[in-house]
Amino acid sequence: MIWRRLKNRLLTWFSGSNPSPVDLFIFTAPSGAGKTTIVKHLLKTFDALDFSVSATTRKGRAHEKNGVDYYFQSVEEFKKLIAEDAFVEWEEVYADQFYGTLKSEIQRLLDNGKKVVFDIDVQGALDIKKVYGDRALAIFVNPPSKEVLFERLKGRNTETPESLKKRIAKATRELAFSERFDMKLLNDKLDVSLAEAEAIIRKHI
Repeated sequence: MIWRRLKNRLLTWFSGSNPSPVDLFIFTAPSGAGKTTIVKHLLKTFDALDFSVSATTRKGRAHEKNGVDYYFQSVEEFKKLIAEDAFVEWEEVYADQFYGTLKSEIQRLLDNGKKVVFDIDVQGALDIKKVYGDRALAIFVNPPSKEVLFERLKGRNTETPESLKKRIAKATRELAFSERFDMKLLNDKLDVSLAEAEAIIRKHI
């Protein structure tokens, strides 16, 4: 049944005329839906892709590296960049916890001949899509259900009870935006989801 679903999805995507290539692939989802796992797989699979590193004021986790996972900045540094109109999109997700996409980061990757891949929250994805239009393909990664998503967030054990409550509330709001994106990708069975994500890239690259 799983492979029948995958076969039917691939046949649908590859039927008809070839679409125009795009320069930006935007993967978005509520936290815990699995978009990061999908993006990391695509970066290993396609040499033409490169990752757009976001800027943030949140503290880095033990495994995260500055300039690789995020550009970690102080609140003051981030606000200075906002004043300089350095971001294509930015958001204050929680009090003094900013995230943003630097215009210079996107241009750097495009100048290097790369297709840009984003692993970004829902509002940021909408903002980038609005700016780049048909040059960007925006994909919403859906979890199997709200309940599964919430269990994934709880299972991370990286949040305080208060921050977990905020993440669940934010995820609930973001799920309602899925219809506003170019495509939806269900992340239920990971091997199927990865194959479907590869098919999307191959069709539009």
